[in-house]
Amino acid sequence: MKPIIYITQKLPEQAVAKLRDSYEVRMWHDDQSAAPREEILKQVKEAHALWSMLSDNIDRPVFEAAPNLKIISNLAVGHNNIDLEAAHDHGVMVTNTPEVLTETTADLTFALLLAAARRIVEADKTVRSGEWKSWTPMGMTGQNVGGATLGIIGMGRIGEAVARRGQGFGMNVLYHNRTRKSLEDVKYAALDELLQTSDFVVLLTPLTNETRGMIGERELSLMKETAILINVARGGVVEEAALFEALKAKKIWGAGLDVFEQEPVPTDHPLLTLPNVTVLPHIGSATVQTRLAMMEMNASAISACLEGRSVQNRVC
Repeated sequence: MKPIIYITQKLPEQAVAKLRDSYEVRMWHDDQSAAPREEILKQVKEAHALWSMLSDNIDRPVFEAAPNLKIISNLAVGHNNIDLEAAHDHGVMVTNTPEVLTETTADLTFALLLAAARRIVEADKTVRSGEWKSWTPMGMTGQNVGGATLGIIGMGRIGEAVARRGQGFGMNVLYHNRTRKSLEDVKYAALDELLQTSDFVVLLTPLTNETRGMIGERELSLMKETAILINVARGGVVEEAALFEALKAKKIWGAGLDVFEQEPVPTDHPLLTLPNVTVLPHIGSATVQTRLAMMEMNASAISACLEGRSVQNRVC
């Protein structure tokens, strides 16, 4: 009997084809939705490997329902959706997909920064709706990017890639991180200093107990009235209610959000009512090339584990 691999969302056939000869591949059938929790709990009863997505909540009950499970390979660099303590307790390996998505996510981060600064989405809607009647001297004016100060919170691989892009635009780049780094023309700053002096604050931290809610009412009050907050980390890093109030009261100028506390974000979410918020559906790594490369890393990790070979990109 072949070992069983369960995949919680439908993936392109080219991503799973190499696994089919050696394993029984079971995959959620609908490419417009994710496997519901009850289906995951059902499938892990027999699965030897679970190929999970960042939207899956892989908590202790999942491990308790999975006596044969040897590995979970997560289609993301982040792994806050997986209970690593439970994985360790049950002897289950966990892997992720680092590095391959660095440049792609940095591209998206900077695109979101530019879109928020220059009101790209708002301007597009103005044209399509027929609201654009004539050119006006201050119509759709945004904020300068070139020459502005970019503050990056979380200086990992993606943070460094965003810093390089900022330097290409002639920006003054600051960063705040748990550990200081030797980076050319990039200055370390304490968190409060970074918030007070940056024109753009970009969040790139993982979601941990320490970073959850790290940007709240106090931190937002330190930012310039002309500042823009960009979050491509995880929604939980920002207190969304506090962000809504700061934006509504124009205590900060705008925000660009690729992530939310709840995803998909409810259509009646208060932040979606504000014109100075640019939103995306968590697409940081969403290019064809990068997603396929991430899937290749997942497939390689699963086959290596099930065949008793050395496994790359382990987080547990």
